[in-house]
Amino acid sequence: MAATIDTSNAVQATKKKHLGIPEAIFVEDVDSFMKKPGNETADSALRKLDEQHQKYKYMELNLSQKKLRLKSQIPQISQTLEILRHMQKKKDTKTPMDTHFLLADNVYCKASVPPTDKVCLWLGANVMLEYDIDEAQALLEKNLSTASRNCETLEDDLDFLRDQFTTTEVNMARVYNWDVKRRSKENLLKSADKS
Repeated sequence: MAATIDTSNAVQATKKKHLGIPEAIFVEDVDSFMKKPGNETADSALRKLDEQHQKYKYMELNLSQKKLRLKSQIPQISQTLEILRHMQKKKDTKTPMDTHFLLADNVYCKASVPPTDKVCLWLGANVMLEYDIDEAQALLEKNLSTASRNCETLEDDLDFLRDQFTTTEVNMARVYNWDVKRRSKENLLKSADKS
């Protein structure tokens, strides 16, 4: 009984781990697979497998887009953290910090920033909040670790999806080959009956 519970917990952990991506079951015995409801013909079984394959492709597209977004966010967060650390070093001095900042694409402006212990961060959706430098640094470090962790999770999910592609494609090939063999047997029987 304990082994059953441990196995079911492992299966649940795997399902939760991969964002609810359904696992493709490998078809070992094509004859028994074709006897299941909904698999009356090879065409209907292949259509279902192709539909499953298309769903996996759609999931892969979405996960790849999320991964690209995260990959572009991570350097931005790191750069902002670097700037904050530099500002933190300069906040106790009296000399202003000379810098250039981006006004528009390829348009920079020279600025002299007095020492400060406050910064404003864009949060998204046209929202900007003022933070103490220490709070902003803690927030950005948390965001960086979360983004890195999410990127790793997405990579695992994409690897899992690739495995599901392979399994589904192998299943499609097995069903197709089964159908070819079945048709050739039928043709042999028909030709033997005619003789």
